[in-house]
Amino acid sequence: MDIRAIDHVEFYVGDAHQSAFYLCTAFDFRTVGRGGPETGLAGQRSVLVRHGDIRLLLTCALDPNHPAAHYVAAHGDGVSCIAFETADAAAAFDEAVALGAQPLAAPCTYELDGDTVVVAEVGGFGDVRHRFVERTSRSGEFLPGAIQSVEPDPAVSERLLSVVDHIAVCLPAGTLDATVAYYTRVFDFRTIFEEHVEVGEQAMNSIVVQSPSTDVTFTLLEPDIRFAPGQIDRFLSAHRGAGVQHLAFLTDDILTAVKALEGYGARFLETPDSYYDDLPLRFDNPGLGIAGLRDANVLVDRDHWGEVFQIFSRSMHARETFFVELIDRHGAKTFGSGNIKALYEAVQATHAESDLVTASAEEDR
Repeated sequence: MDIRAIDHVEFYVGDAHQSAFYLCTAFDFRTVGRGGPETGLAGQRSVLVRHGDIRLLLTCALDPNHPAAHYVAAHGDGVSCIAFETADAAAAFDEAVALGAQPLAAPCTYELDGDTVVVAEVGGFGDVRHRFVERTSRSGEFLPGAIQSVEPDPAVSERLLSVVDHIAVCLPAGTLDATVAYYTRVFDFRTIFEEHVEVGEQAMNSIVVQSPSTDVTFTLLEPDIRFAPGQIDRFLSAHRGAGVQHLAFLTDDILTAVKALEGYGARFLETPDSYYDDLPLRFDNPGLGIAGLRDANVLVDRDHWGEVFQIFSRSMHARETFFVELIDRHGAKTFGSGNIKALYEAVQATHAESDLVTASAEEDR
């Protein structure tokens, strides 16, 4: 199947404008489009934001029967659709359905002033859909006639982030293999990496699948129920089922990006000092220097091809589900397996802090 790249990612949220404001304030996105009943999008309000080649569509319900209302009621704010760029949306839809995908929206064409966009939708995992997007556009309209382009904020914006490097998905125990088989059969993805990870009393299974173009990558995670419940279980409970745990945004200068985004208001997890104290025992002289990594709370790992640097944001969602990763690849092709223990410790500390605040608030009532 001709899946070229991630065209955009749609979130269903409680308030599209508020979510856009957070992304523009904390992660330096810019609002580039808006739509709603006045543009033919019945029962919804949508805001399109962009940073580099990353496009996020934020949609909230204006009608209690709109799918966004049902999604938010069940899961809270979260990723509802991952859109694939393709040369022929109708053909991709027909092929996917023939191979067993659930048809959700037949091919539909949007046209305006010479711009044409064809979209169609099929089922993915959990309540997350996949949208095939075919663009024949001279002016770059996102969804001609339905999403009106707006001039972005003229303020100087740094290109700190480029594309979606990968998408991490949490799956219920026992569904990982079937999900991998589905993406292999229907979308022609292939498995490029798999591992079993144990951290203390917790454990999980992970398989990474990727499109033939190599530009769409899913890291699929499921808890190992032979071990104590952990953070994947916590996500599945809070989110009420399978869903996107995080989007990883690629950057070519993670130390500069972290410093800039923290200045805008983004909040990242703090890495235990012991991680940096132990780094020389793992490998010598990481490319960005231990002092710089420690100062920015950035993690580092190595594989056969090079180094990968990464950091994870604190979740700003009420259910503490979705978060963002920044990743900087210096040749590395894997996903920082050696950093999972440090990530778990940082997330555990954040959850403990949140639980303490909640307990204190309940005592004050």
